[in-house]
Amino acid sequence: MEKMIPDRLAILGHPARLALFRLLMRRYPDRLPAGEIAGALDLKASTLSTYLSSLMQVGLVTQQRAGTSLMYSVDMETVRQTFDYLLVDCCRGRPEMCAPAPAPRSSGKMSVLFLCTGNSARSIMAEAILRDMAGDRFKAYSAGTHPRDSVNPMALRTLEANGIEPIGLSPKHMDAFQGHMAPQMDFVFTVCNQAANEECPTWEGQPISGHWGLPDPSSLVASGFSIEDAYQHTYRALRQRVAAFVQLQVDSLDRIALQSAIDSIARMPKDYDA
Repeated sequence: MEKMIPDRLAILGHPARLALFRLLMRRYPDRLPAGEIAGALDLKASTLSTYLSSLMQVGLVTQQRAGTSLMYSVDMETVRQTFDYLLVDCCRGRPEMCAPAPAPRSSGKMSVLFLCTGNSARSIMAEAILRDMAGDRFKAYSAGTHPRDSVNPMALRTLEANGIEPIGLSPKHMDAFQGHMAPQMDFVFTVCNQAANEECPTWEGQPISGHWGLPDPSSLVASGFSIEDAYQHTYRALRQRVAAFVQLQVDSLDRIALQSAIDSIARMPKDYDA
């Protein structure tokens, strides 16, 4: 394994290959088709194929066939081995010398930010659901990378149909949660693939992050669902994930165990089959 470290670092030393690796890390544990990766990074198919081949040769990325498509994901075990080696070798067995000092967790309510592109439906519903389920334990927020002018009316109706008053919900740009005056986040979850594919700023305080990507309800309508059923399916998928999250003993789990639990929640089935 040690012999591969220089090769892996050399591969990641190329800006475009590093961007590809970072995208797959943000989307973990998802597997992405080549077309989506190429679109997100604005790469030609031939160029992407070369970059993926290089990352697979050193074990950082794995390929899996799903039907007629090839799907790609980071090999997290290899990534961990590489980082562990660097910490043990370069930091002389004292990772605290190299790792940034973790910010202390909030002493009161922990803050959770749900990110989407438009911040008009999925992230809004997730914010409202968390407030409803655990408003005594968490402060819930939502934002968008390219926020809409108003909340989707069907998202509001869906919340009301499930007994949640949609009070104080409005689209906001994620910049509102940056800077020294912004509330410090303990958790940041992306709930749509497009937002996760975009380069986001580094969050203050090193919050735990997760990708709980769900399809846009409108895509479910295009697949044959009624608009009401599409939003109800999305609501139930979000509520299932939020319910699993609030059941975690976040105060007693270390960062590695907590991140593993967050990733497991991302793998929960979406139950969109009619």
